[in-house]
Amino acid sequence: MDPQAFKAYRRFIVKLGKMLHKYGSPSFRLESYLIEVANHFGLNSSFISTPTSIIFMLRTSDQEDEYHHAVRMQPGEIDMAALSLTDEVAAALLAGEISLAAADQRLDEIDAMQPAYGKIQTLLAYCLASAAFAMLMGASLSEIGWSGLLGALTYIGILGSLQSERFLAMLEPVTAFFSGLIACAIGYYLDPGINIPIIVLSSIIILIPGLSLTIGLSELSSRNLVSGTARVMDSIMQLFKLFFGAFLGVSLGFALFGENVYQAGESLPYWGRWLGVLCLSLALVPIFRVRVKHVPWAVVGAFIAFGVTVWSSQYVTQGVGSFMGAFALGAFANIFSRVANQPSSIVAMHALILLVPGSKTYMGLDSFISGKDLVNTQNIGPEVFIIFMSLVAGLIFANVIVPTRKAL
Repeated sequence: MDPQAFKAYRRFIVKLGKMLHKYGSPSFRLESYLIEVANHFGLNSSFISTPTSIIFMLRTSDQEDEYHHAVRMQPGEIDMAALSLTDEVAAALLAGEISLAAADQRLDEIDAMQPAYGKIQTLLAYCLASAAFAMLMGASLSEIGWSGLLGALTYIGILGSLQSERFLAMLEPVTAFFSGLIACAIGYYLDPGINIPIIVLSSIIILIPGLSLTIGLSELSSRNLVSGTARVMDSIMQLFKLFFGAFLGVSLGFALFGENVYQAGESLPYWGRWLGVLCLSLALVPIFRVRVKHVPWAVVGAFIAFGVTVWSSQYVTQGVGSFMGAFALGAFANIFSRVANQPSSIVAMHALILLVPGSKTYMGLDSFISGKDLVNTQNIGPEVFIIFMSLVAGLIFANVIVPTRKAL
């Protein structure tokens, strides 16, 4: 292979890998995808991806040229629009529709483009997501409203973390602390008797690392042991930081304003849960930066995942119901990948957040520390573990029965 061609190929692969990592691709999918691209170029390759680093190892088939590159990365944030566009560039290159130079330039344009959704839209999405989760938790109408209002605080914290690396390290406990403190003030001055723990949990639900935990377990199941272990431990630490911040904020709030005496309010009718699914799936569009043309697929995927889980849980245990919901979601996401020629994770990630038991993990931790239940948390530890395993197994079975067209 010509040395200049090898240099051009390796530069493109390194840039592609760094971008896909930045947009939140799981390690096992990222590594498989890069291997496909390297094989197309006639290169022997090996990649090691973790949440905070990527190692590239490339060499020509005649082994005359070899290249190693290691780079430190920040954990990726989900950006489905950029992921979709990046995949389109790589697919066009592999199909011979554009040149390597044009593909390289297009990657630079994607990396520099501004988010499709502005700050106001994203702020409203965080408010809607928190309110929607409160609906799913059976909160009263006033609690849903307060949850949505405090959801704005989470987005403000995220904006602040983008301006300061020091604040980024403290994002979870600081945001949860002020959510707890403000919820106590609301319960004292404005709306006595509200369920403060549910409001706090709903307001920080986007920060609860349930999705990250599921991805980590999926990586472990695919024998990406380093990446999976790192992601799981990072998720656990995030959960601890969130709980500590909320616990400290509520404790200080009770000390300042007096302990709130919860008085159960009237929840929304049964249809409120389905309204919550719709609102949450729509709220995730700006948060995950989903392209407009993929929104119907993402919303339908959310209803399929939630609907199959709820329906099957009436006849089998919740663990088996979660397995069936994840299987249905995985199969639908892979069908989307075949029809739209896009990464299946665009649909899977969007809908999976409705199934992951991140909130139950938080509630179990709260019950263990405080001795009080947000809701019925009996046997929640084994239940959470079974649900996580069921979700991973459901996605694995879906990939076997309905194989995806793309590695991503």
